Amino acid sequence: MFFRSRMDKKLAQYQRELIETHFREVESMYREMRGWRHDYRNHIQLMKTYVADGDWAAVCAYLDKLETDLNTVDLAVKTGNRMADAILNSKITLAKSRGIPVRADAHIPAALSISDLDLCVILGNLFDNAIDASLALPEDQRMIRVYMDVKNTQLYISFTNRAGKKQQKVAGRFRSSKGEGHGFGLSRIDKTVERLGGYIKRASEDGAFTTEVLLPQSQFVPQK
Repeated sequence: MFFRSRMDKKLAQYQRELIETHFREVESMYREMRGWRHDYRNHIQLMKTYVADGDWAAVCAYLDKLETDLNTVDLAVKTGNRMADAILNSKITLAKSRGIPVRADAHIPAALSISDLDLCVILGNLFDNAIDASLALPEDQRMIRVYMDVKNTQLYISFTNRAGKKQQKVAGRFRSSKGEGHGFGLSRIDKTVERLGGYIKRASEDGAFTTEVLLPQSQFVPQK
């Protein structure tokens, strides 16, 4: 009983830290977006000055710089769900900053009965695990693929990251790549999916690790 109580406290603390981390990442992303929009009028005014002077080389150079800056704050994924967009885009920005390319294809309902907290736990941990595993590879071998869609009566979520050799299960489970004392993220995903009446499958092979999650259609809020 004592061990279980201690473990529950650790999981609760981990969850709080996870939410705080995701909040900071999302806030940072949107702060950059707000800053770019705030400076938009100044950008236009400066380019008008270049045009008036006939300095077309300066206009082209400035447009190239703006395009680069915009790519760092533009939404890479627009799923249709605000919380999913916030989590996925903040994690994609984080992954790219660490030299990890991300390919994402996600389309889900705008309203879900699954709470933002549960969505954050599932998507945030899946992405964090994929990033951690990717960092163990040479930069030119890294890649994360994300896919989300509604299939029949299920919300389908799939994360695949490139990996090294095939992992072996221990007591029927894959162990955390971070070693002993870690793995709370895996546990949080499993418990959340189980509580929502969903299904989770993990598969490891040489070169790739995939996690698939199915959540019942009943978890959705009907669209009006």
